[in-house]
Amino acid sequence: MDSPYSPLEFSLLNDWQRDFPIVAQPFAQLGTKVGADETAVLATLQRLQHRGAISRVGAVLAPRRFGASTLAALAAPAGEIERIAALVSARPEVNHNYQREHRYNLWFVATAADQATLAQTLRAIEQETGCRVISLPLENEYHIDLGFDLHSAHKAPVPAAGTPAREPDAAEKRLIASLQPGLELVPQPFARLGERVGMNQAEVLARISGWLDEGLIKRFGVVVRHHELGYRANAMVVFDLPDAEVDRVGLQLAAEPGVTLCYRRTRSLPDWPYNLYCMVHGRSREDAQPVIERLGRIAGRPGNALFSTRRFKQCGARYFAETAAPAGAAKAAADA
Repeated sequence: MDSPYSPLEFSLLNDWQRDFPIVAQPFAQLGTKVGADETAVLATLQRLQHRGAISRVGAVLAPRRFGASTLAALAAPAGEIERIAALVSARPEVNHNYQREHRYNLWFVATAADQATLAQTLRAIEQETGCRVISLPLENEYHIDLGFDLHSAHKAPVPAAGTPAREPDAAEKRLIASLQPGLELVPQPFARLGERVGMNQAEVLARISGWLDEGLIKRFGVVVRHHELGYRANAMVVFDLPDAEVDRVGLQLAAEPGVTLCYRRTRSLPDWPYNLYCMVHGRSREDAQPVIERLGRIAGRPGNALFSTRRFKQCGARYFAETAAPAGAAKAAADA
């Protein structure tokens, strides 16, 4: 099938989801790699963003390294899904919100600065919607948000780094908050980022490079939107496995072609007994079904496949709210 994207568009979409240049003029350096000038790279990325093919260029933050996050679900009554989904999506802590084929029909990801704030957010959603929320925090990751290969809808899993969780300082929180929406598509985006948080460009580059080395940033690059790229079948395949088997099976399933995410989550008994999750993306259900069946054979039991039917919200995680830099910090950064 012919690609709907030009060679430059496809290269930016597929080859630069990782290893984005953390330098003063990253789009110029990227251009030397793809055979285009800085202006063409910026214009192409802006066009792809406008078309919805990419959500942002920036950092994918590693889960459980700072702040708090969880996958959550609720069972919206028939005829109430749009109203309840709108209430959930309106929360800034919610970054993904999908309808799936199950009694638990609304699935969302919530992030916050700490566990107490996250718990408060989930309670508020219960109060606003009138629906009980089940929370399914991450326990172990086998293959998670490492990019999306447009040739095969899969990338080889990379072992999860064992970076311990830590509390960012105030300056780090300001930088993370400003980084969450993605870089501005301008020639010197890190300088622009520094202006907002009261740091000079060199300090911004050093901190982001350090976070990549430390594992606080999972990857830095182009973040694509699967649905707009033609992968319209999205199934969350869940398994109820004995606790002693989950890690072994999870690593096996993570390595399978067609699996884009694989992780272990805490059960929510008695309603939700599942502890192993795989995400499968295909251009159609017919493409995804053989992958789902193969995963069941490897796991030794069939999985329960929850296909998504609507996407209500999809954006980057928001752990911290943007705050103004301390008085004088912005001027000091500009003068540095």
